[in-house]
Amino acid sequence: MREFDHSLAIGAPASRILDAFFAHEDLAAWWHVTRSLCHARMLGSYAIEWATMPATDDVLGRLGGTFHGTVMDFKPGREFFVADAYWLPADGEPIGPMAFAASCTELGERVVLRVRQSGGEDNQRWNRYYDVLAANLTSALDELKAHVEGATAARDAASENSRDPERDPA
Repeated sequence: MREFDHSLAIGAPASRILDAFFAHEDLAAWWHVTRSLCHARMLGSYAIEWATMPATDDVLGRLGGTFHGTVMDFKPGREFFVADAYWLPADGEPIGPMAFAASCTELGERVVLRVRQSGGEDNQRWNRYYDVLAANLTSALDELKAHVEGATAARDAASENSRDPERDPA
């Protein structure tokens, strides 16, 4: 069985980080999805779609398509787990089943996000899928970090600017 496992430290609250895996506006910003139907609850749907890319991978065909599964566990601000996940590429047969999970651990003023995806067999198609996944999801997680840190910094700045100096002197 193959696995993608990646962790990164993010300067944003854990709840904000995990919410970005479920809110369409966030998913569009950092993972570049075109459509999503994600419910942050047990037995909720987790479905995201990317535009089909014009270039063709020699093994997987055109990239893009849909990733979907069922949320089996959701702990707000801590973690979620999606089971029976499949990627339906624009061309070819679905790839799955897989598991997809994310967890947050507080580390001082930062949060360590760990994202894991596992499943599959040791064959050319699965190996290529994980090669493509590792490159693309690692890059997307860097975009997630920039996205939520930027939103947190903007919120903090707005809060600082709205402070009443007579009631709350600096």
